[in-house]
Parts: sequence; C-alpha cells; structure tokens
Amino acid sequence: MVEAQSWKTRRASNPRFEAANEQVVDIPVTPTAEIRQHNYYSLVSPSVITIAIIASWYFSNIGVLLLNKYLLSFYGYRYPIFLTMLHMVSCAAYSLIAIKWLQIVPFQQIHSRKQFLKILALSAIFCFSVVCGNTSLRYLPVSFNQAIGATTPFFTAIFAFVITCKKESAEVYLALAPVVLGIVLASNSEPLFHLFGFMMCIGSTGGRALKSVVQGLILSSESEKLHSMNLLLYMAPMAALILLPFTLYIEGNVLAITLEKGSRDGFMVLLLMANATVAYLVNLTNFLVTKHTSALTLQVLGNAKAAVAAIVSVLIFRNPVTVMGITGFTITVMGVVLYSEAKKRTKGTGH
Repeated sequence: MVEAQSWKTRRASNPRFEAANEQVVDIPVTPTAEIRQHNYYSLVSPSVITIAIIASWYFSNIGVLLLNKYLLSFYGYRYPIFLTMLHMVSCAAYSLIAIKWLQIVPFQQIHSRKQFLKILALSAIFCFSVVCGNTSLRYLPVSFNQAIGATTPFFTAIFAFVITCKKESAEVYLALAPVVLGIVLASNSEPLFHLFGFMMCIGSTGGRALKSVVQGLILSSESEKLHSMNLLLYMAPMAALILLPFTLYIEGNVLAITLEKGSRDGFMVLLLMANATVAYLVNLTNFLVTKHTSALTLQVLGNAKAAVAAIVSVLIFRNPVTVMGITGFTITVMGVVLYSEAKKRTKGTGH
C-alpha cells in the first residue's frame, strides 16, 4: 500500500524546491503617486518648478481671456453660453483624468444628498458668473473687463456682511474706497463703453464674490469640505447640465451650427479645443500655485494679473485707452492691494 503524500512532503522531497526555498526574492513595493511625483520633482530645482508654475498660471489666466475675446468678438463665434458649456465639459473630463488616473489629489466622494444639493447651488452661481463674464467680452475690451473684475473684494465684503453679518475693520472698508473710485473714473472715460456689457461684467464679478462667500458658508463642515480639484470635478458636469437648456433655448441649434462651421473651418475647431483646455488649466494652475507657494502668493498674483492682462490685450487688440481710464484702473488696482494688506493685518491682530 502506497503511503499518501501531502503537497508539503512532496515539495520537501524535491531537491529543486529545497534549493529554491533557500533563496528569498525581495519584490519592491510599487511607489505611490506622491512618491513618483516627489522623485520627478527632485530632478529639477524647486525654484525652476515654482517659476514654471507661476508662468503657466499667467499664461492660462490671460490666455483664456484673450481666446474668449477673440472667439466672441473678432472671430464671429457669438455663442457665449455654449462656449461656457464647452469649458465645463472640458473641466469635467480633465478633472477626471487628473484625479482618477494621474492621482494629483486623492479622490473624495459626495456623502449625502444635502452635500450634493449644496454643490449644485454652487454650480448654479458658478454658471451665472462665467456666462456673464464671457458675454461681457463680446461688448467690452479685455482691459475694461479686468478693471471691473478687480472690484471683486468690494462685492465680497458686501455679500459677507449681508449674508453672514460679518463686519470688517474700518481700515478694510476704507481701503475699498479707491477700488470703487477707480472703476467710476475708468467707466466714465472708457471709449468703448457698452451698458449691457458693463452690466454683464458687474454680474460676473458679483457672482464670483457670491460664490466665494456661499462656498465658505455651506461647505464649512469638515465632513463636507472638498478639495478644490474634487469640487471642480463635481461642479463642472452639474454646470454643463444647467447650461444645456439655456444654450438650446437662447442660442438655438448651436451644436449643429458649430459642427457645420467646424467641418468647413478646422482653425475654429482648434481654437475651441485650445480655449476649453486653457479654461481647465486656469483651475489646475490655481491649485499648483497654492501648493508650491501659498494662498497669499496666489492673491498677489491675482492683483497683478488684471494689470498684465489689460496691457497684453491693448497690445494685441489695439483697443483705444484714455489717460483717465488708465488712471482709474491704476487707482482700482492700488485699492485692491491696500485691501489685501488691510485684511492681512486684521487677521494678524486676531480681529
């Protein structure tokens, strides 16, 4: 009778397995995304990376303004709502790639219906702000558009007081005076002033300020806070769905028109693709600047961006400017800088 052998006894009786058991193979652990990024960045000087990121931030923020202006005013693509919807679709797709595939930041899920509705409300405000901003570019020069946009702190202070009853120090409110004075001077002397475009730009600036106040209010809970990249991942497709019925009702069969024009004009397709991509890069570089520098640096860059964008747009589009308009714009930008410094001092004193 043959004695039954187990797998262990058979393997132990085989000299080849015995020799293999004496060798231990050490399999390295697969590096995480953060380690891979760290190894990549270690090959390049940190200062070079920071400069490249800041340059990309300026390129994307000014680039999307110039492309929007060129498409809507000079190229004859007069569909600002559909253009905004393309931006949202692009942001949704690129956000999915950045978070799910490239793992730039950890993926966060929506945990409740209440949190979903809050993000939906933010998406609606976001839509309003971006559509108004893009529409205003059809009627106003980029330089004047940026002068109005620089008044965002003024609207933020108003909404913060009305919605949350938050009061700032007298120094902060006093710093807002030149912000308003400058835009009044610039408006009165703007050669290409257009009332509807002006109202759209005011709506965009107010919507941007309202979104920042509401976002801090309704997503204040630690369990509901989302990283800016994850928030964009959810807001972008919601915004696209909100805009869809509006673009169909107001702008007609815009998709068929765009496809028909694109079949005859490949350059227009290239412009739309570049425009949608740069629109996402604005959000990505905002995150990267904050990550590699600080939120304060992003604020300082934002203060300077309006002036840089205005100068570049005048050089490219050759729109007329007046001495009074330049003076008003300068006063507004200086007021924004004073406001930022006053806010920083107020936080430093703990008020």
